[in-house]
This record gives sequence, C-alpha cells and structure tokens, in this order.
Amino acid sequence: MKPTFRHLRLNYGQKIFLLASIPLVLTTAAIAFVVAAQARALSEREILSLETQLIEAKKQELRNYITQARKGTYYLYESGRLDEDFSKLRVTQILAAKTYGDEGFFFVYDFDGNNLVSPRQTYLINKNWWHLEDREGTKVVQEFVHAARTGAGFVEHYWPKPSTGEEARMITYVSSFPSWRWAVGTGIFIDDVIASVEAARAEMRSRIMLTFWYIGGITGSALLVVFISGFALNMRERRLADAKLKELTQRVFDAQEEERGRVARELHDGISQILVGVKFALDVARRQVVKSTPGAERPLDKGIDNLASAIHEVRRISRDLRPGILDDLGLGPALKTLTDEFSKRTGIQAQFQTVVFRNRLDQEARIALYRIAQEALTNVERHANASRVEVDLRGHRTGGTLRISDNGQGIDDLYAARPGIGLRNMQERIEQLGGSLRVLSSKSGTVIEANVPLTHMLPPESDTGASPDRL
Repeated sequence: MKPTFRHLRLNYGQKIFLLASIPLVLTTAAIAFVVAAQARALSEREILSLETQLIEAKKQELRNYITQARKGTYYLYESGRLDEDFSKLRVTQILAAKTYGDEGFFFVYDFDGNNLVSPRQTYLINKNWWHLEDREGTKVVQEFVHAARTGAGFVEHYWPKPSTGEEARMITYVSSFPSWRWAVGTGIFIDDVIASVEAARAEMRSRIMLTFWYIGGITGSALLVVFISGFALNMRERRLADAKLKELTQRVFDAQEEERGRVARELHDGISQILVGVKFALDVARRQVVKSTPGAERPLDKGIDNLASAIHEVRRISRDLRPGILDDLGLGPALKTLTDEFSKRTGIQAQFQTVVFRNRLDQEARIALYRIAQEALTNVERHANASRVEVDLRGHRTGGTLRISDNGQGIDDLYAARPGIGLRNMQERIEQLGGSLRVLSSKSGTVIEANVPLTHMLPPESDTGASPDRL
C-alpha cells in the first residue's frame, strides 16, 4: 500500500479542488443525515398520530354498535315478566341478525368460553373455545371474558375474515350481560388502517429519498461549479505562466544574441586587429632578420603561422557568434556561407538551395532559422555519420520553411523520446515565433523541417533599399 501512495502525486489544481470539495461534501452529507433524521422522526410522529386517530375512530364506531345492540335487547334482558330462556333465545336471534358491511357481526360467549352467537362463522356455535389462540399467542376468548367481567373493554387480536378465512388484525369491543354471564361484542378489521399507515410510511421513505437526491444533485452541481471554476482558473494561470515563460525565453534569446553580437564585435574590432598588428610587426622583423642572420627566420615564421591561425580562429568564433553577413546580406547568403564552411571543415558534401521570393523574414526569424541550421549541422557532424547534407530555404503562401536533410544513420528511439539540448533549443526557438518544428528520422537519414508563419514575413516596402531576393 505504501508504494502506491508514494507514487501518488497531486498537482496544484487537484489539491485546490480537493481542498474545496472535501469540506463541501462532508458538510453536505452531515446536513443530509441530520435533515433525514429530523424528517423521519417528525413523519413517524405524524404517522403514529394518524394511526391513533384512525384507531380511536374505529373504537368509537364499535362502542356505537354495542350501544345500539344493547338498546335493541334491553327490554328482553331487563324484563322480569318474560321467561329467561325465552329472553336469551330472543336476544341471540336478534344479535345473530345484526350483521353489517362485508365482515361485521356480533358474537356472544358465556363466561366459560362457549360460543352462543356467531352468524358469519356458524361452525363456532355451541362449542367451547376457551383455549383458542391467534398467531401471536393471544388467548382470544379468555380476553373477551376478562373484558366482560370488568364491565367492558377493547381487545386487539388476529381473527380469520369470514369472507376469505385469512387472519387479519382486528379490534373488538366487548360488553357484558352480567346476570346471564355473557360476553357480547363486535369487532372491526383494521387492515385498512394498517395499509394506510404503511402507505404513509412508504411515502415518508420516498420523500426522504427524494430529499437525498435533491441534496446530492445540489452537491454535485456545486462540485461541478467548483471543478469548472478551478479548471478555468488553472487554465488562465497556466496561460499566463506560459506567456510569461515565453516572454522570458525570448528575452534570454535576445540577451544571448545581443551578447554574442557584442563579443563578436569586440573580437573582430579589438583582439583581431591587435593580432593583425602583431603579425605585421613579426613579418617586418622576419624580413630584417633574414638580411642579417641565416636561420633566424624559422622561429619568426612559426610565430607568424601561429598568429595567422589565431586570427583565423578569432574570425571564425566571431562569425559563429554573430555572422556579419546575416545582418548585411540576409539569411540566404549567411546559410550559403555556413554550408560551404561546414563542407570544407568536415569533408561532408553539403548543398544549399533557396527560392527567391519578394517577402522577407524579420530579424527574429532570420536569427532563429540560422541558429537552427547551425545546431542541425553540428548534430550531423557529431552524431549522424552522414556523407551528404542538403539545406533548403524557401518561402510560400503560409510563411517560410527551412529544411535540413542528411543520409546518416538517423536518430535512435531513445534519443527521439528524450531529445537532447540541441533539439530542445530548436523547438524553443521556433515556438517563440509561433511556428512548428518537425523531425523525421529513419535508418536512411534525418530530416529537420522548421516552419515560420506568415506573420514573420515582411513586405518589400518595409525594408527600402534591400534587394527583393533577400531573406
């Protein structure tokens, strides 16, 4: 795990994005959970209140049913003029006939658990159900008798529906005829109440989930805004940094060229003139010595030769630093001279070609293309193992192109993947001009092509007095 984190490197923009997004996500998540918890608690209280209200309405309905049933049988139960057995029979008949709705009915159990009235489930009549239990273990009949003995009461239990035989939740209100030892009651199935409560809970869960989606959407939108803003800011800062870097690079190049020109002038105008004077003085001394002492001219001849070599080397260094022909005659003649001297120095056949065109390159483009040609020829001399080099300079409708090709051994893959300082300098120079550099290499040779855009081409009117073929 440690090596994985060791290789994990975040840039400045990614760090800013994480710094802005992580607290936002954590805060939003905390708010979402708090809101969900509060909403769930509030909804649960409302659901319980709704359930209580519905149950109370059912219980009140059951009380009304029992009250009506008692009123309808009161004259039989309280009358002492009628036979008790006859009164009980009449009461059971009246209660058996009082059915309502699809499932409603009245029932009668004696205090011993015997069923006396059950109009919708007649199989229960005249049987003892004292030990009857529902699926939750509630002894239903015993609870009926207990409620009746205490005067009246409600019992919640499961009971099979007369219409389907399936057990469902039921609320039963039980009253009593104490002198007859009867438990008289009726019940209502509350599966509709349970369904309403479950529907309310499902709606609550759906709303909470929808709230989560809303919060997630808002958070995602905020993160997207942060990302886009950070990306735009990063791109803007990068563009500014690139522009400043490009400006700095151009200043470095300008400073280099200025320093090279200054050194070249000093070498040419200072040291070179001094060396020429010394050579002239030695030459005069040699002629004088020759007249007087035989053999004395040999050290002078050697000194004169060394001075001639020094003068040639100083002039070469001055020309390499900043060739005067580049400023005086233009890029074409300067490249021609560079190519010829390269061929003389290295023995590699070098050919220069150019096409005359009226538009000319500005000073920055001339210097950049000349330095690229210098660097390319240096690479050919050191690495290419070539026997022939071609340098081609021409203008066209979209700008100017310098093309240097050789028949050497090419650039190996490793060097192409990680170019050296020379190729990087070429690339940076041409990028400063807004141009492009292409390097095509194979086993049969290498081609370097530098393209300068039309923005660096000057019309003839801008450089009065110069020949139209000057580059």
